Amino acid sequence: MNQYVIAIDQGTTSSRAIVFDHTGNIVSTGQMEHEQIFPQAGWVEHNPVEIWDNVREVIGSALSKASLTRHDIAAVGITNQRETAVVWDKNTGEPVYNAIVWQDTRTQPIVDELAADGGVERFKQKVGLPLATYFSGTKIKWILDNVEGARAKAEAGDLIFGNTDAWVLWNLTGGPDGGVHATDVTNASRTMFMDLETLQWDQEILDAFGVPASMMPAILSSSEVYGQVHSSQLLREVPVAGILGDQQAATFGQAAFQPGEAKNTYGTGCFLIFNTGEEIVHSKNGLLTTLGYKLGDDKPHYALEGSIAVTGSLIQWLRDNLGLISTAPEVETLAASVNDNGGVYIVPAFSGLFAPYWRADARGAIVGLTRFANKGHIARAALEATAFQTREVLDAVNADSGVPLTELKVDGGMVANEALMQFQADILGVPVVRPKVVETTALGAAYAAGLAVGFWKDLGELSANWGEDKRWEPQLPVEEQERQLRLWKKAVTKSMDWVDEDVR
Repeated sequence: MNQYVIAIDQGTTSSRAIVFDHTGNIVSTGQMEHEQIFPQAGWVEHNPVEIWDNVREVIGSALSKASLTRHDIAAVGITNQRETAVVWDKNTGEPVYNAIVWQDTRTQPIVDELAADGGVERFKQKVGLPLATYFSGTKIKWILDNVEGARAKAEAGDLIFGNTDAWVLWNLTGGPDGGVHATDVTNASRTMFMDLETLQWDQEILDAFGVPASMMPAILSSSEVYGQVHSSQLLREVPVAGILGDQQAATFGQAAFQPGEAKNTYGTGCFLIFNTGEEIVHSKNGLLTTLGYKLGDDKPHYALEGSIAVTGSLIQWLRDNLGLISTAPEVETLAASVNDNGGVYIVPAFSGLFAPYWRADARGAIVGLTRFANKGHIARAALEATAFQTREVLDAVNADSGVPLTELKVDGGMVANEALMQFQADILGVPVVRPKVVETTALGAAYAAGLAVGFWKDLGELSANWGEDKRWEPQLPVEEQERQLRLWKKAVTKSMDWVDEDVR
């Protein structure tokens, strides 16, 4: 009995439920994609009701594939796409608007308005984040300002907010029938509203945004029992006991528990997290200061993060928008059809540039095209864009920490692409290491939940589960590495200053 932990991974493109055993190995998986909604340029939305329906479906799928029932499950962990904002009516459970996704850039006028008094770093000392469209805060304000009747209902105490972790937790524990309205410190740290030191919502910042404090979920640790699954659900009475934002969950799943350890997750975007321990380190090089994790009553662990908006979604764009490939794995074959990128560089600034530039005025660019260039070169340039962006973030981490990283642990869907991993090692000049279990995001959420209920006893037990699958050593001569990096940086400058009053 209670031999397993189940993790709900509510991601940007799909929702998954993964069952793990005590050794951290995958027992079964259920997965469903949800619709990506693009009402206009720069707008990205999801349907929260579809997401919740899919979460219930994938839980059933994962249990049935392994012939398990709720009696076999010790705890539920949740991990999620961070910064994607849902506002809903607490009395009916109905969202007042679609979820506004972290990639969405519609709130740039709100950013500009708030930055007029104190600049984009107006709140950074308190919250670790610059003013940007990326974070949840401006999305909540947009909904209150633009959805008819929303502000009046919010001020009356009828509307509540959450990133998708809080949306799933609330529904899982009963919704309008006593659902728990809470989030963990990692998700709270992505709203722009949480004070990094007190781990509480900052009333002054909420007031500046015009967001009622009554909308905000309770801030809890990443590993504790928040409540039990409601009697109407398949997993009824199983404790929900772990929540971590997806990138922090991946770091936890990689067992990067010590200061100085880091990982890079290759998904829709790319996110490098560097553990700074119990110390809050404020970046001077374009990185974010964020919460790494907090276990129960223990002290919080902090991190530096380099967030890259577009990596895996660039491959989706080649498939869905250009029709260059019919399935994502084909990009590796197409890229291998040429010896190099043919002088072609793609800067995928579809939502502006995130770390380390933070340039909302940037837009995507393909540069270096000649008649020689073909679709193989474009495919190769798309893969290489991921590695170049990671190099720039790693340079910023090294500058902030003063301790150069000696190897990079990697995870996420794109690490199956061996050509990309080799180029990543080449352009970084340090080894790249892939673990045996690459589903580290879900694993991290499972670990947090399992720790809270005693399924795992301590971090040492989790570290013992980690195993190396493959290592790539750098092979590119230093001169060629520097030449490629110089051309990449030149390409990045060509994407800037595109958006002005006439172009959005």
